Amino acid sequence: MNILHIDSSERGADSVSRKLTAALVEKLAGGGSVTVTRRDLAGFSERIDGAWIGANYTPADQRSDAQKAALALSDTLVGEVKAADVLVIGVPVYNFSVPVTLKSWVDLMSRVGETFRYTEAGPEGLVTGKKAYLIMASGGTGAGSVADFASTYLTFVLGFWGITDVEVIAAEKVNVDAEAALKAANDGIAAIAPLAA
Repeated sequence: MNILHIDSSERGADSVSRKLTAALVEKLAGGGSVTVTRRDLAGFSERIDGAWIGANYTPADQRSDAQKAALALSDTLVGEVKAADVLVIGVPVYNFSVPVTLKSWVDLMSRVGETFRYTEAGPEGLVTGKKAYLIMASGGTGAGSVADFASTYLTFVLGFWGITDVEVIAAEKVNVDAEAALKAANDGIAAIAPLAA
């Protein structure tokens, strides 16, 4: 079994989401032979631009060396997700939404012909058969509330790619009641079974 562990908080050791993703990965991997791929998006500076878009919409067998280079990191990120059986994604809520680095990861992952395709019946996700855990940490935003443009956004995006088995574990409103928020999240992690026995 392969786990893709993604963090995006810029708070380092003080990050609630980082502590919780680490705890969940440890719990999932505790039952046997599990491979963990780590992707830390803190300080992630890659952005899509005109050259990237042009390369993405050029058929693979017609791309220039420069276009292949423009898509190299995106190819790596897509490969990490495709190779994973389980995704554990840290989702700190910044101003009601995801950090810009996590949004950039989504942009680099959202590729027609790679993670989704268009059909006469509408878009179809190409990354299927996976489980995703979103570990949300917020200062004052309630998970799933009208102000939550973080976990709801990522749940939609993952579903668009074909990952429909998504579970949100939230340490919500940490600045209101940190003890209760952390207990709820840790209780959620404790209830999850390891991947292999």
